[in-house]
Amino acid sequence: MYRSVPFSPLLQRLSSMEKETKKEAFRKYLESSGVVDALIKALVALYEQNDKPSSAVDFIQQKLGGPTLSEYEKLQAEMSDLQKKYNELLASHQETCREFEELKNSHPPASSKETAEDKDNRRTGHEGAEQMI
Repeated sequence: MYRSVPFSPLLQRLSSMEKETKKEAFRKYLESSGVVDALIKALVALYEQNDKPSSAVDFIQQKLGGPTLSEYEKLQAEMSDLQKKYNELLASHQETCREFEELKNSHPPASSKETAEDKDNRRTGHEGAEQMI
């Protein structure tokens, strides 16, 4: 007769194989992107320190190019100040635009009776030149 095989061990093996495949792909990604080398260099630098820092995490962050906690707080404060200035300038700009639109709408456009020749003469400074001739 036909003997049934339990699926549980088979499924566990497949699941385990999928996990291993994902882990290996992730390892390759970290290696190819330079993360592994950067971490190794930071860890070697920490290992070679005669006086070990009080915070290994801060040391590694610094070696990887990240800001220290005080630098980070300073940058956060600067960003907050700049955001306030930006908001103030934006509000001022919007108010100026609103005032400009009000002025533009309150004054009618120049009279269209003026001819193109009059505009040209005024622009070139030859007003009334034809009358003299």
